[in-house]
Amino acid sequence: MISSFQDLLDMAHAMDEPQRLLLLLAKTDACRPGGDDTHTGTLTPIICVDKAPDEIADFGSLVAEADQVTNDWDMMLVTSLSGQGGEPPTSAQAEPHLDRMANDLRNGQDLSRYVIFDRHENLVFIQPSEGVWRI
Repeated sequence: MISSFQDLLDMAHAMDEPQRLLLLLAKTDACRPGGDDTHTGTLTPIICVDKAPDEIADFGSLVAEADQVTNDWDMMLVTSLSGQGGEPPTSAQAEPHLDRMANDLRNGQDLSRYVIFDRHENLVFIQPSEGVWRI
């Protein structure tokens, strides 16, 4: 089970085929308290990027790198893409998957295929609820 970003990196390194991590930074808007320790609001994709696991030292360095581009994000959605025949996927191969991540977020699709962290590396569970996200 993944409980930290390091767990996710360790799993990516342990896979039989080389991995490419797909990352989407998103901004929460109009977030307000809901019931049962939840919040509701909207999420907007800000930046998508793909990286080999070896290109990421840890969560803190990834946040610092992202903040050099923009610090206008609250959530990081992460998934991975497997290579084939011992070859890692290329950025070009990752592109349609990054587009799908952004479209899934924009269109209120099921986000359970992604691991989601806030800026402080806390795991976040998100589900659509009546046109807004329940966080």
